[in-house]
Amino acid sequence: MSATPDDIALVVIGRNEGERLVRCLQSAQGQAAVVVYVDSASQDASVANARRLGAQVVELDMSRPFSAARARNEGWQRALQICPTAQFVQFVDGDCELLPAWMPQARQTLLDQPAVVAVCGRRKERFPEASIYNRLCDLEWNTPVGEALAVGGDAMFRASALVQSGGYRADVVAGEEPELCVRLRQAGGKILRIDADMTLHDANIHQFKQWWTRAKRGGYAYALGAHLHGQPPERHWVKEHRRALAWGLWLPLGILASSLVMPGLATLAALIYPLQVVRMALRNPTASDIPWHYAVFSVVGKLAEAQGCLRFWMERRQGATPTIIEYK
Repeated sequence: MSATPDDIALVVIGRNEGERLVRCLQSAQGQAAVVVYVDSASQDASVANARRLGAQVVELDMSRPFSAARARNEGWQRALQICPTAQFVQFVDGDCELLPAWMPQARQTLLDQPAVVAVCGRRKERFPEASIYNRLCDLEWNTPVGEALAVGGDAMFRASALVQSGGYRADVVAGEEPELCVRLRQAGGKILRIDADMTLHDANIHQFKQWWTRAKRGGYAYALGAHLHGQPPERHWVKEHRRALAWGLWLPLGILASSLVMPGLATLAALIYPLQVVRMALRNPTASDIPWHYAVFSVVGKLAEAQGCLRFWMERRQGATPTIIEYK
């Protein structure tokens, strides 16, 4: 892009991202009419670095419940106050770096296709070889090209769609982007994933505990999404929610109960887990280079997802204020 576009606002959210945030903001320079960085009580130099690199900074009031959804809302609202002529809002997480060709491609897609209200591309892991967990994240980002149900944290939205929908639900502490996309689609908009590299992401997951927590957050998102939009015809994340509970809760409880009266049957029933690993390893072409790792972690991950589902339902039963689940 030869000149800075005057119709794009860019919103970055982050917390203690260090040099990752610096790379992110450097990649944003010259890409938008305004760059807004929303900080969630970072203890490092994030706020100072953002100001040094020319971003408008919003520091969240942490006396109120914090969520990525709330941060993105305050970001795009401030961006449109500063630049009311912006037609498009690009969101990017502070641990990501925008790739040079992405913004022009996304902008042109929205200009060419008025029915599309949000567009995303391929998010890639910066260091997929650093750990098996990073590699699994890289596989997760490789979603199909074409009309989609949702985008992730990095995407370009039509500003008018954000205004009309009210943006993200601040009380959705996991899975906030798919929840917004449900409402955008219900209002008649289309979500598109184009064949273009979008961002480099630094998951920085090197421990099993981090991966487990991230999977638990996924289960929480499934339960929350099914609760909000699980009715027909949407059935948002109903299958994922049921699958997590079936594999991660009801089946283990059934095996445990049967082991008390019929140990042989329990042993036989427990074989369903290794058999599922074999089935997934042999039948998933997207994980062709690490099929067994992918299969094992997918099956084990259902236990963590079930834990996240239970957390959601327990919080709801107790009337507790939802809180974010952080893995790094």
